Amino acid sequence: MRTDIPQTIYLKDYTPYPFEIADIELDFDIREGKTTVTAKSRVRKKDSSAKNMFLNGEHIELKLIEINGKPATNYIVDDKGLTINDLPQEDEFTLKIVTLVKPEENTRLEGLYKSGDTYCTQCEAEGFRSITYFPDRPDVLTTYTVRIEADNKLCPVLLSNGNKIDAGKIDDDRHYTIWHDPFPKPCYLFALVAGKLTRIHDKFTTQSRKNVDLFIYVRPGDEDQCDHAMQSLKRAMKWDEETYGLEYDLDIFNIVAVSDFNMGAMENKSLNIFNTALVLARPETATDTDFIRVESVIAHEYFHNWSGNRVTCRDWFQLSLKEGLTVFRDQEFSKDMHSRDVQRIDEVTHIRRYQFPEDAGPLAHPVRPDNYIEINNFYTMTVYEKGAEVIRMMRTILGNDNYRKGTDLYFSRYDGQAVTCDDFVACMEEASGKDLGPFKLWYSQAGTPQVKFSANYDPVEKKYNITLSQKTPPTPGQDEKYPLHIPVAISLYDPSAQEYDLGNGEKEVILHLKQEKQSFSFDNIQYPPIASVLRGFSAPVKLESELSNDDLAFLSINDTDGFNRWESFQTYSLRVINKMIDEGENVPEEYINSFGKLLDISLREDGAGNDNALMARMIQIPDISRIGQDRKEIDPDAIYDARDNLINTLLDYHRDSLLEIYNKLQDNGEFSNSPEAIGKRALKNSAFYLLTNKCLKFDADLSHEAYIKANNMTDKIAALHRLVVLRTPICEQDINDFYETYKSHPLVIDKWFAVQAGAIGEEIWQTLTKLRNHPDFNIKNPNRVRSLYSAFAMNNPVCFHSTNGRGYKFLQDAITELNSINPQMGARLLTPLREWKLYTADRRQKMQKTLENILQIPDISPDIYEVASKCLSN
Repeated sequence: MRTDIPQTIYLKDYTPYPFEIADIELDFDIREGKTTVTAKSRVRKKDSSAKNMFLNGEHIELKLIEINGKPATNYIVDDKGLTINDLPQEDEFTLKIVTLVKPEENTRLEGLYKSGDTYCTQCEAEGFRSITYFPDRPDVLTTYTVRIEADNKLCPVLLSNGNKIDAGKIDDDRHYTIWHDPFPKPCYLFALVAGKLTRIHDKFTTQSRKNVDLFIYVRPGDEDQCDHAMQSLKRAMKWDEETYGLEYDLDIFNIVAVSDFNMGAMENKSLNIFNTALVLARPETATDTDFIRVESVIAHEYFHNWSGNRVTCRDWFQLSLKEGLTVFRDQEFSKDMHSRDVQRIDEVTHIRRYQFPEDAGPLAHPVRPDNYIEINNFYTMTVYEKGAEVIRMMRTILGNDNYRKGTDLYFSRYDGQAVTCDDFVACMEEASGKDLGPFKLWYSQAGTPQVKFSANYDPVEKKYNITLSQKTPPTPGQDEKYPLHIPVAISLYDPSAQEYDLGNGEKEVILHLKQEKQSFSFDNIQYPPIASVLRGFSAPVKLESELSNDDLAFLSINDTDGFNRWESFQTYSLRVINKMIDEGENVPEEYINSFGKLLDISLREDGAGNDNALMARMIQIPDISRIGQDRKEIDPDAIYDARDNLINTLLDYHRDSLLEIYNKLQDNGEFSNSPEAIGKRALKNSAFYLLTNKCLKFDADLSHEAYIKANNMTDKIAALHRLVVLRTPICEQDINDFYETYKSHPLVIDKWFAVQAGAIGEEIWQTLTKLRNHPDFNIKNPNRVRSLYSAFAMNNPVCFHSTNGRGYKFLQDAITELNSINPQMGARLLTPLREWKLYTADRRQKMQKTLENILQIPDISPDIYEVASKCLSN
């Protein structure tokens, strides 16, 4: 175990940087094996008595320091940075620093590194310090002028932030470009790309009639997979103008796709760098989910141009200021592009699967954390997804008009500044005239609130009385919890499925739960109502209600809120599965009949009430991870057996209806990725998944037939998911055929790895060994690491949590290897171990031992140390 414990950084210790960087000129001389970086800055003292200056710097070689054109002699260099002593007496001086970096050797993929034939940067959160010595913190903003020089044949494309102001040849072999970004930005938003790339081009005309050139750069041969990304960008630009009044501010907007990237994408000002997985998409190689995700992330990074770039965060504790707000913005964009109900279901499914366990585990932290060791570990679901929920609740409380007034004020007041979450909330308060002081506790209090709903009906007074209570369990460092302001959306239905008027013609109202326990009442309710509670998931809480199973079945058919229709049947399914586990009960006939009614709706020829995408999700049975969240002790085998039994019972009763749905929705015509076509494929494949659950010869035949007939990647992958479980000779042929067909498409082969790693069965150990030793596996490529290790650990809970402990050992070996290659990726692989205390005793012991072994890794990185040590200490 390491003895040099990494330093913890605390929000309470924040102090402004004592210098301003008026502007900076960067010169990159890129040559094989080394790159020389010359940084020339104009520095201004905020305090004229300042005698020394600290600049962050890691993994770089210092070649020269000059102050006002003269060599500096009094300075100290260590592994964290550069301290310059005896600064000039003048309040402004010029600082020139020359450093040497080796991007070809940079497997950490932070700072300047090489991906294939392309040099690129990743500076968020603290990568710029691996390029040159600089105050690497988000509150130091300056304007950048960047000159890039490289070999003309090896790097014909040279890009940086802003507008290109010059370019030319140096000699027959080398050339240069010069870029200028007029908008002050922190160094985490700096970007550079140089390499052999091709591009597609389009234009966008802003609302003020300015023409913007749009370019997407990819490796040669990938150009035909970029049109969806380009159209998504144009839709996002138009949406941001119409919804927020925000216009793009430069003459050019570039996107570059690279194969080796730790994140999904990065919003560098005017030069967004993307993982190829979030740019490239065509029907033959991308699923419907891929198309929607590409659109969403393209929009997310573009929206950062204002919510993150023009207005940025003062310090990394305020990370949700930009990320929570921008996630909320991209989610609303996706709702406007697709089904609002279905998008909301997918958002909530995501937050429950990844953020709720984070809130309930040893790594729980507030939306605005108060301390960290390694900032890369706080790019979390809490900061992003729960942060977005906080923005959504704020809009719900204030109303749409006041929310828009608040964002208008925020962007105008703080343009070009680095600010805090408090500044954002203050704008909302000022614009709306409402006090959000108590609501701000959402930013500083960790944990998922548990809300209990109970009600009674007074038939004499015709009054419906509701009681809401809240409780947030203790989290590490926060034993005492306080009541939060929780907006609870509610509607009431009479027995004929008509919604009651709850006042002023409103069918839905918001109950504002601000205390530990509150009561509400509604008059003129003629019959005992059925309550639809927390409609649209109006707050990120766990809801416990006294609604009966009959009530849930009623709402799953009649609720006008699509999210709550889905939620009602999911809750019903969870109740049934938990009773099967705890009491050994069979599947109730009432539940079987309710499921049949959903199928009947799907089969209606007139399509009445039939949203295929919504129905696809309604007939999906909660997955093992979701079921485990309701268990006091998680036993994946017991959950799997109960869930499998439930599906097989439904299949015994409803096979014909499921088969009819599957056949009805077959589409052998021309491919379309319209919302309607996506919904049909989703429902067809939900039916297919249930139909083939028993792993009989029929299932193998149907899976093979589905694979052969598939004319798009969505259907191909759906079939592959079953083929890798069935593993009959014909299935093996199809699995091999998939590889041979797509082996020149890395993103598709990522899917091939991931689907096999997620297959439940005794063959998994041989499969994992085969995949780990496969010629196409490369542990230095983050996408390939995720496709094998993350897919296994996160998507295959039965095998990962096998009582033989082999799953934990498999993950431990990967983390150990990544410690010296890419510690950021290694730390992220620890995610499935954080909940070790929730599992059965035999699994707990093995997971604990795995974490202890990881802490014994020689020269363990701060990234991995922080996560593993917190998992064990809390």
